[in-house]
This record gives sequence, structure tokens and C-alpha cells, in this order.
Amino acid sequence: MATGQDSASEHSVRSLLVELHLSQDADADALLSSNPFALLIGMVLDQQVPLEWAFASPRELGRRLGKALEPKRIAQMDPEALATAFSAKPALHRYPGSMAARVQELAKLVVERYGGRTEAIWEGASSGAELFERVRELPGFGEQKAKIFVALLGKQLGVRPEGWETVSAPFSDPGTFRSVADITDTDTLHKVREFKQALKAANKEKGPPDKAPGAAKTAKTAKTAKAANRATKQRRSAAPAGKR
Repeated sequence: MATGQDSASEHSVRSLLVELHLSQDADADALLSSNPFALLIGMVLDQQVPLEWAFASPRELGRRLGKALEPKRIAQMDPEALATAFSAKPALHRYPGSMAARVQELAKLVVERYGGRTEAIWEGASSGAELFERVRELPGFGEQKAKIFVALLGKQLGVRPEGWETVSAPFSDPGTFRSVADITDTDTLHKVREFKQALKAANKEKGPPDKAPGAAKTAKTAKTAKAANRATKQRRSAAPAGKR
């Protein structure tokens, strides 16, 4: 007789429609491919850590909990127990406590708004705009991450309501390697990483807005004038009374 976890796993395997390669670990990627909620968790964790680490963490979280990753289970967990699972060495994220809380918020929203069915988030979207708004309101999803996830759904999972390319641009652009939406193997992972490194280097070279040539010149002029005024005051205070 199958246990609840075995039954959930069998259902996940039967519903496998696509093979993702985001973590570069076969078992972790199999979970991402078959469990939509695990995929959402990976997206939430994909910040300030290597993306392979982020997308491998859902499988490790499930192993630590000894349960299938289902929104209802995570939503009903004791917050401290979930935080402990995230924090156990090696930690599942650079900020395990805050990420544990965010994942639980995500689970609660999926349960309350979508009946615990993660895939209902995109199955019920009638347009790209609606899909984007649904993803954008998920805890841990800012505008850019929402665009990337919509692009991932469209490029790799076949979720393509009308207008999905527009709302997820430029990450929906074909033939590009901007984000996880474009990772399908080791080679494309390297290309995405190279793109991000080049973008980071370009932004660093530009410098922050207040370091622009005009702003820098203005700041230098103001600093020089301030120093000159200070020197004048010092000379006046040091001069004999009759010569002031």
C-alpha cells in the first residue's frame, strides 16, 4: 500500500510534461519538472545565491521535511520548524530565515487563492497581462522576476496566453540567453551566466547616476568653493584686529 508521499510522487511523475535543467542536478530538476510548487520555491530563492543552489534547494527541503512539497503542508507548518529546515547546514539560502517565511507566505497564498493548486495560477489566466499580474502578486516576485517566470512558462512549459511575449519582454525574446527562461542545458547555463557577468560589468563601468561627469564636476566645484570659504574664515580669525 502506497504512503501519502508515494502517492503524491507517483502523481507528479505521471504529470511530467517537460524536463527542466535549472539546477543541473538530475533529481532536483526532475522535481522542478513535476512539481509546480517546487518550481515556484526555486524562483523565490533565486536571488543573491547561485541559481543552481536556488533550484536545487526545493528537493533538499523536501528531503529534510520528509514530505512532498505541497502548498497546504507548508502553509500549515510551524514557522520555526520550517525556518530550522532552511537553516540546517548547509543552509538552503544565504538568508534562510527570511526565505523560509517568504516560502510559507507563498504557500498560504496558493492555498487561499488557488485552492492549493499551483498550476491554477497560469491555467486560469486568460491573457498574458492577467498571467503577469497573477505572478507579480506572489510573495517574493518583483516585476523583473515575474517577467522571467512568465517567459519561462512560455518558452519551456508551453503556457502561452495571448500577449505573454509582450508582458515578459525582453526575457521572452527568442534566441537570447538572459535568464533562467533560456536555460535548457549546461551550455545555455554558461551563456546566461556570461550575459549576466557582461551586464554587471557594463553597469559597473557606467557607475551610479551621481557619478555622471556633470554631477561629478558640480560636486567638485561645490567642494572647492566650500574649502576656499573655510580658508578665508581661518585667515580672518588669525589676522590682527587692526588688519581685519
